[in-house]
Amino acid sequence: MNWSMYTADRTTHLKIVVVGLTAALLIAIIGISASQMNLGADIMTAQGPTVYKAGAPVALSAREGTTIR
Repeated sequence: MNWSMYTADRTTHLKIVVVGLTAALLIAIIGISASQMNLGADIMTAQGPTVYKAGAPVALSAREGTTIR
C-alpha cells in the first residue's frame, strides 16, 4: 500500500481524484435536487398576509399623576 503522497503511484492518485470527483458530483446533485424541491413554499404564498391595524393611542405614565406622551 502507498502510505505517503510523495511515494504514491499512479493508481493511488487516480483513486483519490475519482473519490473527489464522485463526492463533488454527489454534493452537486443533492444541492440541485434540494433547490428544486417544493418545501411548502406554496402554502406560504397561498395565504394572504396578516394585517394588524393600529388601535387607539395610549398614554403611559412613569408615576401617578404625570403622563409621558
